Amino acid sequence: MAKQPRTTYVCNECGSTSPQWYGKCPICNTYGSLIEQAPPSAARGLGAKSANGRSNEAPHPLAALTFPQIVDGEEERWCSGFGELDRVLGGGIVPGSLVLIGGDPGIGKSTLLLQTANLMSKHYRVLYVCGEESGKQVKLRASRLGVEGTKGEVEGEESTETEGAKPLTIADGANLYVQAETDLEEILRELESLRPHVAVIDSIQTVYFPALTSAAGSVAQVRECTAALMKVAKREDITLLIVGHVTKEGAIAGPKVLEHLVDTVLYFEGDRFASHRLLRSTKNRFGATHEVGVFEMVDRGLREVDNPSELFLGDRQGMAPGSSIVVACEGTRPIVVELQALVSPTSYPSPRRAGTGIDQNRLTQILAVLEKRVGIPLSKLDAYVASAGGLNVSEPAVDLGIAIAIVASFRDRVIAPFTILIGEVGLGGQVRQVSQLELRLKEAAKLGFKRAIVPKGHQIFPDVGMEIIQVARVIDAIVAALPAETEVENIDED
Repeated sequence: MAKQPRTTYVCNECGSTSPQWYGKCPICNTYGSLIEQAPPSAARGLGAKSANGRSNEAPHPLAALTFPQIVDGEEERWCSGFGELDRVLGGGIVPGSLVLIGGDPGIGKSTLLLQTANLMSKHYRVLYVCGEESGKQVKLRASRLGVEGTKGEVEGEESTETEGAKPLTIADGANLYVQAETDLEEILRELESLRPHVAVIDSIQTVYFPALTSAAGSVAQVRECTAALMKVAKREDITLLIVGHVTKEGAIAGPKVLEHLVDTVLYFEGDRFASHRLLRSTKNRFGATHEVGVFEMVDRGLREVDNPSELFLGDRQGMAPGSSIVVACEGTRPIVVELQALVSPTSYPSPRRAGTGIDQNRLTQILAVLEKRVGIPLSKLDAYVASAGGLNVSEPAVDLGIAIAIVASFRDRVIAPFTILIGEVGLGGQVRQVSQLELRLKEAAKLGFKRAIVPKGHQIFPDVGMEIIQVARVIDAIVAALPAETEVENIDED
C-alpha cells in the first residue's frame, strides 16, 4: 500500500521543514514562523532525466505555443451594472479574471458584491457563495436591496428609496444562485457543476480545505483555497470576485502571495461616520492602477457618485482662513478637494503636527520648508491639516495647497476666492512641476474656478478659460494667493 503524504511545516525565515508544528523554529529559533503546507502531489516527482542530468531527446514543445500560434480574440469586458466599478476595473470585468476586494468590517463589501451579482444576473449566470451568513440571512439582506425573488420591492411598485439614489434594476432572479458553504471541496463541485459566468466568494477567510489541519483563515488555508479556486476558474473560464478581510494595519489578511495570485486587487475604504465610500485599485493586470470609484451608502444600498468633486469641495461661499482648494488625481480621475489648516500656539514642550487625509511625512517636510526658506516661525506652533470629506490625498501635487493653507492660517487671511493651487514643494523652497496639469485645470474650470497658481515651466493652456499664474518659488505663490485686503474686496465685487 502506498504511503500517504503527510502535511509539512515550513519556516518563513530560514525555509527549514518540520513534520509537526512548533511554536519556535528548531533551526533559526524564530517564534511563530512555521506555516502549514499541503501534502505534496505525486506529480511533483515526475520528470526523469538522463544520467548526466539532461534529457537526450531533441527539444520540442509539449503544450507551449509561440505568439503567431496563439489565436487572437476580441477584447471582451462585461458590464457590472456600476459605472464606478467598471472604471476602477479598467472598463469592465474581464471574463475569467480573479478580483480580490478588501476593506474594513462593515464598510460595504458584501453590499457592493450582492448588488453587482443582482445586476449581472440579468445577462449572466451568477453564483454567490456566502461563508459568513446563512441563505436566509442573505435573502433578508437582498430583500432590502431590491433583489427579485425576495420579500420587498418588485417591478411596478413605487420605490421608497432615498431621493436621488439610483434605483436598482430588478433581475428576474432565475440566474442568481446562493450557496451557504465553507467547505472548499463542496464549492469546487458546485462551480464545476453549475459553471457560472461569475462567482462571488464571501469571504475567502471562511473557506477551508479539509486536507489541512489548520483552522479556516490561517495562512496555509487562505493560500491553498485561493490557488484551488484559481485553477478551477481558469479552466472553466469563471470570473471570481473574492472578498478578503484586512488586518489592523489595513493590509489584506493572509499571505502576500494571495495578492500576487489574483489579477486585480481592490480596496473598499471610507470613514464609517460618513456616507461616502471609495473603491481604489492597487493592482490591475487589465487596466490602470490607483483608479478610484466613489459610492454613497443610502438606505437601499450603495449608489454611484457621478461628480465626486462636489462631494469633497465643501462650501466655497464661506471660505475661512486656512482653507485652500487643490486638484488631486486618482489614476485618470481629477478630484477637486478642499484642504483646511489650523496653526495655533502650543501648550506642550514639543508642538504637535497632525494630518488627516494627507501624508504625515509630507506635512512635516512642508513645515520645515516654510520655516527655513520662507521664514515663518512654526517651530513653536501646533499645525493641523485635514482634507474635507476624509479623502486621502497623498500625491505631491497637493503640496502647494498644504503650504498656502498653513501660511493663510498663520496670518489669519483668506485665500483669493475661486483660486486653485497645484504644485509640488521642493526642499529648496521651489515649486516643482506635476503631471496631468491640463486635466486638473479643466476639472477646476468646469466647477467655476477662475484662477490657477501652477509651477513655472508648464505649457500654457489658454482654452481652459482660467487665469494661469506661474510661480517658481513658494514665496511667489504666497504673494499671488494671499492678496491685500483691498484686492479681496474688488474680487468679491466682481
